[in-house]
Amino acid sequence: MTIEERAELGAELKRKCNCCQAALLALADQTGLSEEQIMQLGSGFGSGMGNMEGTCGALVGAGMAAGFKLRQSSTTRFTRQISEDFRDRCGAVLCRELKGRDTGTVLCSCEDCVRNAIRAYGKVVGLD
Repeated sequence: MTIEERAELGAELKRKCNCCQAALLALADQTGLSEEQIMQLGSGFGSGMGNMEGTCGALVGAGMAAGFKLRQSSTTRFTRQISEDFRDRCGAVLCRELKGRDTGTVLCSCEDCVRNAIRAYGKVVGLD
């Protein structure tokens, strides 16, 4: 499956779960986790960690997937790169800012956040 196919799958999955879970499910083969485990792991990371104040759940999911894929201490560096790429694509990393809670201007839809988190993951870990 290409990264674009994964991005579209993630956006489709967003209809039935939160952003973190959708990103993780689209990257499930990168983690070695079952669907049930992914749903449990990602359950608290929707809506910017439950209140729109935190980091976008899709970005959190991509960072989690990197941790499982890379299994090394340098995961922090890769997660930072994923975050920077995501910010370039979406305009922010905080759910509150992405959804325009304070400004009234939505920078990126949830579906596009999921797509862009998956794309950023693919770029950083070399998954085409």
